[in-house]
Amino acid sequence: MCSLSASARFAVSVITLLTLTGVVAAQRQTDPEFGPVVTAYLGYLNNEQEVVDDRASRREITPAYYRRNSNRIHALRQMAVKLVRQTGNDYVPELEAVTVSEFGTIFERAPRPLSLQPNEIFGKKFRYLGSVNTGETFYLFARLDPYEQADLMAQTSKSSGSATGTNIGAGKIEATTRARRVGPR
Repeated sequence: MCSLSASARFAVSVITLLTLTGVVAAQRQTDPEFGPVVTAYLGYLNNEQEVVDDRASRREITPAYYRRNSNRIHALRQMAVKLVRQTGNDYVPELEAVTVSEFGTIFERAPRPLSLQPNEIFGKKFRYLGSVNTGETFYLFARLDPYEQADLMAQTSKSSGSATGTNIGAGKIEATTRARRVGPR
C-alpha cells in the first residue's frame, strides 16, 4: 500500500478543510438584494413550504390543502419581494393572503373583491396591497402596525371633527410607510 508523507497528508488536509469552508460559506450567502429582515422572512416562508411538503409526503394533508398552502406561500413571497423592491426598505409588514372564500376569517363584513383598490384601508386594521394569481387568486393585505393605526386615527379624527359614527374603515386613505431603518456603521 502506498504511504503518503507527512507533508502530503498535511496538504490534503488543508485542501479538504478549505473546500469544506468554501462550501459552508457559499451555503450561507444570501441574496445581497435583501437585508436581514427580508432574508429572515423569506427563510421563514421556505421553512413553511418544507413543513407543508413534509406533511404532504406523510399523507397527513389532502392534495387540495397542499396546493392551496403552497400557492399561498408563493403569493406571500411574491408580494414581499415586490414590496421590498418598491420601497427599498428592509421591512415586511405582517401579510395576510386570503381567497374570496376566506375573507370572513379577517373581516367582519367582507368587501367585494372587484371593488378593492390598492392601498385601501379596511377596518383600521388592514391595507389592501393587491392580488396574486398562483393557481388561484389570493388577495394580499398588510396588517397596519400600531404607528400606522395611530396616524390613521389622528387623520380620521381631524377629518371627522366632532362627528361620530362615521364609517372610516371603508374609505381610501393614502398609505404611509415606515421610515427606512438605518443601523450603526
